[in-house]
Amino acid sequence: MYWLREMHTDGDILLKEDLLDPTSGRLYMVLRRVGHLIGISKSWDLQGNLQNHLILKTRLQERCADVIKILAESHWTSTCIVTMGSFQSICKSPDEAFAILSHLCECGKARYFSIKKKDFIEGVKVSLVSASVLNISSLDCDVLHLICTTEKLQQQLDVIDKRWESSRKMALSSHKSGNKQVAYRYIRQVKLFSESRAKCISFLERVEEVLGLIANAESTKKVSEAIQIGAQAIKENNVTVEEVYTHLQDLEENVASQKQVDDALASATLQYVDIEDEDVEEEFKKLEEELAGDTPKSQTPHLQNAEPVEDGVPKEVKSQESPTSLSKAMSNLSLEAT
Repeated sequence: MYWLREMHTDGDILLKEDLLDPTSGRLYMVLRRVGHLIGISKSWDLQGNLQNHLILKTRLQERCADVIKILAESHWTSTCIVTMGSFQSICKSPDEAFAILSHLCECGKARYFSIKKKDFIEGVKVSLVSASVLNISSLDCDVLHLICTTEKLQQQLDVIDKRWESSRKMALSSHKSGNKQVAYRYIRQVKLFSESRAKCISFLERVEEVLGLIANAESTKKVSEAIQIGAQAIKENNVTVEEVYTHLQDLEENVASQKQVDDALASATLQYVDIEDEDVEEEFKKLEEELAGDTPKSQTPHLQNAEPVEDGVPKEVKSQESPTSLSKAMSNLSLEAT
């Protein structure tokens, strides 16, 4: 017990109570750092906390380096912003995520922040280089909102893709069994899902294009210009949270309505539908040709495939990306469901 107490006193072993709460206010963090500098800190009962996990500081530092390395592999800028959910998914457990974020925040390598729109969104800004992370700006909040939107859109797209593929297979199966009325209804579902899928992909591409241009502007040392132009373009072009949620709600309602159709097909007695056999045969001929090939995947750009960082500067940066192109892209970002 003596050597454990000595290691705890020297800071080599940490208790959960020793960790900084990353969600605490800035004043608390400043006072905590001042307390450490002048030697004032709480003394926790080590023996009474042995039933809890003891944290080796060296191992914690290694895991922090691992997380930064993972983030650097998917971002080409000197800093990155991720949602709290994405940050936690990189870690092995919620407790580890808390410990890593706590250490990064205390070292000045990360900042926790949140925004309150219709939903409460939590995010983390992390420095991927040796320098400390900068303060949270208004553009950071807008970027977090856009990143959260891309994650929700991707989730919706995954659901649509699964139901789209399922409807195609059910249509072909019903057609082969001779139940052409049911098969035709599944074909109609396929068409509706295809339309929703196309809208979702188009919207996702436009949002990620803006995020990519902002990242390019930052990586070419145009951070201040990116903040000014990005924030101004978002406001001038009415990129509002209401429009984002309207689009997401439309997609959710579309998926839900198609599920109701599936339930009705499974439980209700189908009534005769006046459909020409030639039209049905033509539809299924096309469907069979499509199913004979590979299922097309949604081709969407992802910032995760970006080049790695080398001291905050990408290997290849499109230096021709100017504030004008950023503003133009923001202008083209229409968040209304079309």
